[in-house]
Amino acid sequence: MTGDPFVVIGGDAAGLSAASKCRRENPDREVVVFEKGRWVSYAHCGTPYFVKGEVEQLTDLLSLSPADAEERGIDLRREHEVTAIDTDARTVQVEGPDGARFERGYGDLLVATGGRAVTAPIEGSELPGAFSLHGLDDAAAIRAALEPAGEATPESLGGDGYLDPAVIDRYAEWQPPETVAIVGGGYVGVEMAEAFSAHDLDVHLFQRGDHVLKPFGESVAEVVESELRDQGVTLHLGEEVARLAGDERVERLECTDETALSVDLALVGVGIRPNVELVSETPVELGDSGAIAVDNHGRTTVEGVYAAGDCAEARHTVTGEFDWVPLGLTANRAGRAIGQTVAGDPTPTGDIAGTAVVKAFDQECGRVGIIDHERARDAGFDPVSETITTRSRSGYYPGAAETVVSLTADAESGRLLGGSIVGTDRAAVRIDTVATALEGDMTVSDVETLDLAYAPPFSPVWDPILTAAKVLNGALA
Repeated sequence: MTGDPFVVIGGDAAGLSAASKCRRENPDREVVVFEKGRWVSYAHCGTPYFVKGEVEQLTDLLSLSPADAEERGIDLRREHEVTAIDTDARTVQVEGPDGARFERGYGDLLVATGGRAVTAPIEGSELPGAFSLHGLDDAAAIRAALEPAGEATPESLGGDGYLDPAVIDRYAEWQPPETVAIVGGGYVGVEMAEAFSAHDLDVHLFQRGDHVLKPFGESVAEVVESELRDQGVTLHLGEEVARLAGDERVERLECTDETALSVDLALVGVGIRPNVELVSETPVELGDSGAIAVDNHGRTTVEGVYAAGDCAEARHTVTGEFDWVPLGLTANRAGRAIGQTVAGDPTPTGDIAGTAVVKAFDQECGRVGIIDHERARDAGFDPVSETITTRSRSGYYPGAAETVVSLTADAESGRLLGGSIVGTDRAAVRIDTVATALEGDMTVSDVETLDLAYAPPFSPVWDPILTAAKVLNGALA
């Protein structure tokens, strides 16, 4: 090995993407990854489907195993927590699984510490039976609580060698629940409503605001809310949860208006926050979002220190300003670019557009860019939106389904700012057309004249995105 090592803090999407790319491009560079947990490089977005039972084993969610990392020449240290960074000395302080502490020098450092689930200010979130979902241990604990008493083990869940038995011991002997409350109607809340329903539970979803999936806009939310109700989920919209209560485990959910619900389990999914505490005692600066500020190459304000993933900002393609949008592709892409940069080939991490999709039972939802008018005005735009309802295929072809598309543009320039879509027939993937248009700074008129594919089994002559652009362009005229 030559040169000072490339040290990575965090062994998930951004961290191991960077480590792998650096080793591939510069095989002589020593690469060390410190991960405080046992799990590395896993598909967090697959955890609701593990809880549901569609994914059988926890290890099915691994993208890169420790053995794979070793084969790539990465020095992966699991259960090693970095407790401090000295950017002057270019060292990190590390605590190993036996409690021993040591110092490790670095030439380049990547902070990829991710994010954490938010439970505050929900009192009682620490009670047994009250869960968050941010990692494979959380998913294993929830699944253990759902399975018949005595059946869940690390081996049966596919976590042998990774999963601490203590994570599921307290739940393995519980009788399966009957009623579950979900606090929060975002991605996790909606996906977990489906997962819990698959276990024949009485599912109640509480959302403080008037609609679920706020980032997707009202047109998507209304369709999803109807779908949730049709699937037997009880929605409590406009109800703020104050606390979870119980003696030795969660037994009751209480709202600020003093209404209450008896429950056997609860899931709190009210958002995530970036893990930035590790840099709080360093000169590394945070951005306005509270995540770590970086430039277009993932460099922080301190030389030789990079940041990527759910702890770092990225530049938004619509506003040109740096923002915090924690998503899987963003983390993987930025990590890979940083790995190439530290290997000697400076590579931009790429802009973000907030492109996201979510499944709500049979409904597929997608969103991208800026669709909220207040946010658009704050960014200096004069937003105009139109919503259309059309068919996913030619009307005469079997399988055609109602599809709702909303597009938002700037009134003065005609520039497309964002969009959303919902429907049951391949709706979500259509949002990629809008994402591509945003990356190209296209106007609504440009989008209207795109030569998108047509054949009756796949699309009407006017693709739903083209129809929405046509209507919005008319409103701008």
